[in-house]
Amino acid sequence: MKIPEKLGKYEIKEQVGRGSMGIVYKGHDPFADRDVAVKVAMSESLNDKESGERYRKMFFNEAHTAGTLKHPNIVEILDAGVEEDEDGDHCYIVMELIEEGDTLKSHCNAKNLLPLELVVEIIFKCAKALDYAHRNGVIHRDIKPTNILITPDQDVKIADFSIAHLINSDTTSTMPMGFVGSPRYMSPEQVQEDQITNQTDLFSLGIVMYELLTGKHPFAADSFSRLIHMIINENHSPLSTYRTEMPEILEKIIHHALQKNPEKRYKMGLNFAADLSLAFDYLEEPQQDVEAQEKFNTIQTLSFFSEFPESEIWEIIHACVWQSYVAGDQIIVEGDIDDSFYIITSGEVDVYKDGALIGHLNKGDCFGEMAYLSKAERTATIMAKGRVELMKVNATLIEQVSVECQLHFSRVFMQTLVKRLSDTTAMYASRLD
Repeated sequence: MKIPEKLGKYEIKEQVGRGSMGIVYKGHDPFADRDVAVKVAMSESLNDKESGERYRKMFFNEAHTAGTLKHPNIVEILDAGVEEDEDGDHCYIVMELIEEGDTLKSHCNAKNLLPLELVVEIIFKCAKALDYAHRNGVIHRDIKPTNILITPDQDVKIADFSIAHLINSDTTSTMPMGFVGSPRYMSPEQVQEDQITNQTDLFSLGIVMYELLTGKHPFAADSFSRLIHMIINENHSPLSTYRTEMPEILEKIIHHALQKNPEKRYKMGLNFAADLSLAFDYLEEPQQDVEAQEKFNTIQTLSFFSEFPESEIWEIIHACVWQSYVAGDQIIVEGDIDDSFYIITSGEVDVYKDGALIGHLNKGDCFGEMAYLSKAERTATIMAKGRVELMKVNATLIEQVSVECQLHFSRVFMQTLVKRLSDTTAMYASRLD
């Protein structure tokens, strides 16, 4: 395809990429005085008598679906247009330019893997970006390493919304329907051409995360039919198959993301991101290496778990994150937004509100209940008095335990919350007296 000198007001400089839907050029916007990326539709596809019109609609679908999305981790659509000349129409979409960027594909190789902490950060940003897109009615449908750009400073941008689906809109005439996308990154419902929801993007993101962590595909197959069968019916190999040092929390997250049944999968990108946040905390500040039996013995002594059977205590142990702090460490900060609930397994903490000390909590006590119920601002600051060990509980992690254990945990949690509210009310009443 001949490189155009100009499209609309945009001066074309050089070709920088090529995909299934078009050729990408580096261009310049003389009015804004900035470089941009200009994706131009393939002329041979555009001029095809039988499929040209459908191709045109698919091409501009990216501008239609992603054009209203403004998120730091989604490539911004700036403009779109059609330029006519003697050779026919030239359809183009103008996007922000990612200078010297690469895609995640180069880091899905076992010889070029990124650090675990960076992988978690990248997928966290992608999950948050997808959550934003989904809440604005856009399902990407083609999440894969080549559609996620990584910048030189290791930030990420989700790109290529050419087959994205706009929910609650009459888009059947402009949307590519049926079996569309990249089979290696499709969800079970997508390969079966079943109803598609935002959860199909989260399954695809789980595959990308698996590849970034191991350099392997979770459903590696030597034929198309075998690939489809594995996606629908077979479980992936544990991450530890390829990397023995893999933290258990990452195994849990991958397991949750790659559930065949959407009802068991992450509901929203925010749920995915919340678990990744816990994992990042774990990787950034390695927790004390306490043997499982020691954890079990500790939990058994806490009143919160006095009525739990042994089997459920083991489930809780594997579903929670264990943390250690030293004197002066702030565990939670007043005004921060969080959704975690803490149980003190040893040590003491001070409780501050508006900078004033208002109380103390000891082994077996809990804090963070309201934020756990409904993600909200912390109403107090909790600071370690000495060495403190905690169980950090996140609602999405508790969802991974058995239904019986979830019900038992919820019942005891509500009893604890009611007691805390009752004690707080009594304390303020005594002060008024």
